[in-house]
Amino acid sequence: MARCKLHFMTGDEILAAAAQKGASVLGFGISNVPLTDFLLKHGINVCVYDSKKREEQTTDIDSYEKRGVRFIFGEDYLKKLVDANISQGGTVLFRTPGMRPDLPEIKEALSHGAILTSEMELFYELCPAYKIGITGSDGKTTTTTLVYELLRAILPPENTVALGGNIGTPLLPRLEELGAGDYAVTELSSFQLMTFSRAPETAIIVNISPNHLNWHKDMDEYIAAKAKILGPVCKRAILNIGDETTRALADKTNAEVFWFIGEDVTGGPYDGVDNIVCLSGDDIVLRRGGKETFLLKRSAIKIPGRHNMEHYMAALAALYGRFPTECLVACADKVARSFGGVAHRLELVREEKIEISGIEKSIRYYNSSIDSTPSRTAAALSALPDSKIVLICGGYDKHVPYTPLTEAVAAHKGVVAVVLTGASAPLINSAFKEAKERGLPVPEIIYEPDFDAAVQKASTVAREKDADTVLLSPACASFDAFRNFEERGQRFRDVVNNLLPLA
Repeated sequence: MARCKLHFMTGDEILAAAAQKGASVLGFGISNVPLTDFLLKHGINVCVYDSKKREEQTTDIDSYEKRGVRFIFGEDYLKKLVDANISQGGTVLFRTPGMRPDLPEIKEALSHGAILTSEMELFYELCPAYKIGITGSDGKTTTTTLVYELLRAILPPENTVALGGNIGTPLLPRLEELGAGDYAVTELSSFQLMTFSRAPETAIIVNISPNHLNWHKDMDEYIAAKAKILGPVCKRAILNIGDETTRALADKTNAEVFWFIGEDVTGGPYDGVDNIVCLSGDDIVLRRGGKETFLLKRSAIKIPGRHNMEHYMAALAALYGRFPTECLVACADKVARSFGGVAHRLELVREEKIEISGIEKSIRYYNSSIDSTPSRTAAALSALPDSKIVLICGGYDKHVPYTPLTEAVAAHKGVVAVVLTGASAPLINSAFKEAKERGLPVPEIIYEPDFDAAVQKASTVAREKDADTVLLSPACASFDAFRNFEERGQRFRDVVNNLLPLA
């Protein structure tokens, strides 16, 4: 890829270059609409390039045109981007996160003097607040939210804590609110990190497993993108020592490393490791300098699952030492006992009371629509170890292997049926056939292409098999049938809440 001038420019220099050359905003979605407002506020000429036609846009295009924004719509928008950059001697390109930075058209524009950056990169360059960045394949939103909630509990009202990034809230509009004593807590995706040059002061990598391999060229590129969060500015790196890929990244940073793992390391391979948050009985503790410091009771955590306990560990490691320990401990206990989790992540939607043969029973319906990889589904299953489960899987295929899903189902022993739906259903079904050939126990596999019908079928099967849980944990993205995982989760809620009682 052509070298990106962003690597040598401060935020002020980027804005100065945009004022001189003009700004090309690539994509007009969630983050780039407020970016356009920000650039206009700074007197910068903006041209927006978007593949959607004018009539497909959800933003009021007329109002932006009245403010001087030019728009290029349609399939050949990137060709016109190249033509404009050739004629103008390059502009500042602000790519949308889902656009690969090495597209031929972008490389051509760079060769003619363009500068490549993004909304989140500009925010990082300009933001004076202390930045905590969180990435990972699974669990980064919950970990990000926990860091944010802990900071809100700890800090006095006059300090601002901003939450955003990949979590869905653009942060550029909040720059004026943030000062040196404030915090910006940002969830960062591999898409965003691909061209990052400025790391956060504190970085968390929750874990790394195969993901987005329909977008990334290979696993190496995916890992390299995640590792960008550990760049030269990073002072503290929080890494999952139980995750082999994440553990290896410790060699790629000069930051002080804090480890975490959801087990007691005494007598194990990590016994003696310093700066590690782990278990000591029911206590979450920090082992540091040969001493244990109590941080939180495991039993205080309201949301279930080892993975959620590890999210607390990572968040506590990020904040340890920045505040008095007694304050951190008190606030962690308060948050743990009240925080019910983030929507679409093992969210209890309904507990349906039913009566079968005169015996009253209940079926719990969990919405974990965020589970877009097999490893996330494995974590969801592990959080419900004693449940008898009908599992709903399937969706948009991200070209990741489904063997970890079949192994997680076999290891759980309580999954009585899997209802497959969506575009990836045949691939998952093939994975279960291979698992059976390898001698793994495989529950009943049911195919129902329509999502609503799949949820209704799962409810019926739960009654037939005396299951106590229906779990939506797709192990796939949602884009075959829904705009995003939130829409899929909401559809699940709607169908579940409208289920007719057993006749």
